[in-house]
Amino acid sequence: MRLEAHLRDRRADGRSLLVPYVTGGLDVVRAVVDAGADAVEIGIPFSDPVMDGRTIQEASQRAIDIGATPAKVVAEAAQLDVAVPLVIMTYYNPVLRAGHTRFAASLADAGIDGAIVPDLPLDELDGWGDAADTAGIETVLLAAPTTPDDRLRAICDRSRGFVYGVALLGVTGAREHLAAQAVEMGRRTKAVTDRPVLLGVGISTPEQAVVAAGAADGVIVGSALISRLLHGGGPDQAHEFVASLRAALDA
Repeated sequence: MRLEAHLRDRRADGRSLLVPYVTGGLDVVRAVVDAGADAVEIGIPFSDPVMDGRTIQEASQRAIDIGATPAKVVAEAAQLDVAVPLVIMTYYNPVLRAGHTRFAASLADAGIDGAIVPDLPLDELDGWGDAADTAGIETVLLAAPTTPDDRLRAICDRSRGFVYGVALLGVTGAREHLAAQAVEMGRRTKAVTDRPVLLGVGISTPEQAVVAAGAADGVIVGSALISRLLHGGGPDQAHEFVASLRAALDA
């Protein structure tokens, strides 16, 4: 379990964990790793991303328009040689179409360590979850602010790699203020698991990242980074933004 072991080791060193979300691009992935990411979440473009807001929807559509497919994204990830784990984020339809065993094997062959499938709930995880476990792919599960305590514990027990605490009710997207539920979500989740807990969705600035990480073990930052890339930014701008998050978390 390379992903979880890596995050546990960095947590044990007193580090607040930082996982940027990107929608492909080898140079961008390398840039955020160089800027201090502890792992990288790579999104597979999907035509109906129900969890994602306008920014990631636009990034997904742009990628699809130039020919991105799940197989191409995974093949591109296989070309990366970075010192941190990689986690694929995909909706369930591409997993189902490829077949659980085949998709899990393709991730493992590409050197990918984990997967997030946000529309596959705990109660329906078995087919994919078993195939992923067999292939050594750590399936990260999500917990929402409305998740009851008993189900939260079950999600934490079954999650692999880390637990993704959703910091607000709603879709992904940059926010001016950290959601009030974020800190409580971190505290509730930390109370029922020793597995690393990262908060994501709506965490947009270094200041917000610090507050959220203080209630958990770290943060996932996606839309605020993707927005910079959509508006003409490249690897240098991605590096600069992630480095600002890293500096704030380390201060």
